[in-house]
Amino acid sequence: MNYLLVVILVIILSSIRQINQYQRGVKFTLGRYTKTLQPGWRLVFPIIQSMKKVDVRVKAVDVPDQEIITKDNISAQINAVIYYKVSDAAKAIIEVENFYYAISQLAQTTMRNMVGEVDLDELLSKRDQVSDRIKKAVDKATDPWGIEVSNVELKDISLPEDMKRTIGKQAEAEREKRAVIIKAEGERIAADNMSAAAKILAEAPGALHLRTLQSINDLSSDQSNTVIFALPLEVLRAIEGINKKE
Repeated sequence: MNYLLVVILVIILSSIRQINQYQRGVKFTLGRYTKTLQPGWRLVFPIIQSMKKVDVRVKAVDVPDQEIITKDNISAQINAVIYYKVSDAAKAIIEVENFYYAISQLAQTTMRNMVGEVDLDELLSKRDQVSDRIKKAVDKATDPWGIEVSNVELKDISLPEDMKRTIGKQAEAEREKRAVIIKAEGERIAADNMSAAAKILAEAPGALHLRTLQSINDLSSDQSNTVIFALPLEVLRAIEGINKKE
C-alpha cells in the first residue's frame, strides 16, 4: 500500500508543469488537442499527455534588407520591423509549423508586393500609409495562425547614389522655384502699396510737397548727405514765360 502511494506521489510530482504569466500551455492527450492551459501549476501526465508552451508577449521581427523595384522601376533597399503577439496559442501550434519563421517570410513577400505597387515619391512621402497597408495585409494573412499584428514600420529606405543625386537636384530646384515665387509676390505687394500711396498723394492737394519736405528733413539729419533741390515744374514754366516776355 505504501509502495502504491509512493508511486502515485512520484507520478503526480513528475506531472506538474509550471506556466508563467506571459505563457499559455497547449495540452495534447494521446496526440489530440485537449485544451489551452492558463498560467500556474498544471498537471500533464507523462506518456499519455504532452504540453507546448507559447509565449504570448509582443515580439519584434526584423525583416532583413530587401531589394525592391517600385512602380516607376526604381530599385531600393528596404528593411522593416513587425510587432506581433500570439492571440490564440492553440492555432499558433496546430495551424503552422514555426509561426516566427512563417511571419518573417510572409512579411518579406508582402513588403515586396506592396512597395512594388507605389511610386518612389509616394513611398518616401507616405511611408506611414505604406506601412499600414503592409500591416493590414500581414495581419489578415496570419489570422488563421492565431497571430495578431499590431504594427509594421519601414525602418530604412536606401537608394542608389545616382538616384540620391537626382533627388537632391530636384529638391534644390524646388527651393529655388519657391524663392522666386516668394520674391515676385513681395515685389507685387510692394508695387501695389506704392501705387496706392501715389494715388493718395496725387488726389490730396499739397500732399506731394509735404512729402518732399519730409524727405528733405530726413536727409538733412545726416551731415554727410548732399541734397539737391528739384524745382517744381510750375516754377520752371513760370521762369520760361518770363524769358519769353523779355
